[in-house]
Amino acid sequence: MEPVTATVFIARPREEIAEYLSDVANHPEFKDHFLVDWHLTREDSVGRGAGVRFREKLPLNRFGWGDYTLVEVTPFRVVERGRSGKFNRNRTMGTWTLAEAPGGMTRVEYRYESEGNMLSDRMRESRGWWKRKTAKSLRRLQSILEENRDRGGRVTVAGR
Repeated sequence: MEPVTATVFIARPREEIAEYLSDVANHPEFKDHFLVDWHLTREDSVGRGAGVRFREKLPLNRFGWGDYTLVEVTPFRVVERGRSGKFNRNRTMGTWTLAEAPGGMTRVEYRYESEGNMLSDRMRESRGWWKRKTAKSLRRLQSILEENRDRGGRVTVAGR
């Protein structure tokens, strides 16, 4: 699937946003409208190596389980790498890029890529669905960080 990109401007310092994103237990707060049944893959949910497992609510998807692990965490970038689909054979990557913007704002860009190995996997991918859900998750992230509202639950090792 071609990469899906969404951008939002958040009135918070870049370091604060990077710290929030580097804790994968926070991710269900803004992604739980399309990713459900979250579980941590290790006890420590912060920093490089922290990971989660979840189920995608993609319509007509029999093999909706996926996971990702943080592989790079800096004040400028947070990178997630994972797998999804049948037998976890599809590689995925999410990249959060944080840049300072005028007026004390931070430009937050999220880029999601998925690489289906087989024709059936590539046919299952719905770029439009991912684009809509990604854009909504960034709007929710903005409202959480700026106004402290729309907060969902934090994920734990054994689920919620």
